[in-house]
Amino acid sequence: MQRRRYLRIRVEFRSTFSGEQIEGEGKLMDLSLGGCRIASDVSVATGTTLELRVFVPGVDSPLRIDQARVRWARGRAWGAEFIRLPAEDLARLRQLVQDLNQ
Repeated sequence: MQRRRYLRIRVEFRSTFSGEQIEGEGKLMDLSLGGCRIASDVSVATGTTLELRVFVPGVDSPLRIDQARVRWARGRAWGAEFIRLPAEDLARLRQLVQDLNQ
């Protein structure tokens, strides 16, 4: 049995995403230090590389994920692994996950 590397936290945050030939909005449903699950009306193929923005309620600027890779896609939901974040946003993500886990 394989265990997850990071704790998943259920959330509902607005998100936007864009890639070479795709862009859209979605609802970020699960969040961890390593990735997320997004529900969207826009279909995204496994293996697609995207830039994500996560809009956390009460926070002025969105969390920036400069590079994420879609690891799976089923129906209207897909999971992405975070590949590259600016250092400031990685620190913000760590703090957010810690705060949500309390």
